[in-house]
Amino acid sequence: MAWIYLIFAGLFEIGWPVGLKIAQQPETRVVGIAVAVLFMVISGFLLWMAQRTIPIGTAYAIWTGLGAAGTFVVGVWYFGDAASLTKYIGVALIIAGVVTLKVGS
Repeated sequence: MAWIYLIFAGLFEIGWPVGLKIAQQPETRVVGIAVAVLFMVISGFLLWMAQRTIPIGTAYAIWTGLGAAGTFVVGVWYFGDAASLTKYIGVALIIAGVVTLKVGS
């Protein structure tokens, strides 16, 4: 169950940078900040639940890895962020690291 908490924590980790991006526009500032704070709370709570069983270093690395890779993908797909082969390779390496940490546990 701890791994499920951790996966969802990583997915919710994507939501707060997206909320901060939405908050860049004056007309969506309050909504964006509210989304960011809500996702921070949910993500942090799920990480806390996962760390009851999973070692802190493993949990934190996976949490941030999922969040970083997911935020990159959302940025490219929905916000038109620049992408390149090098960036995609970097994200693939992050995902490979996350998988390696899971396999090594």
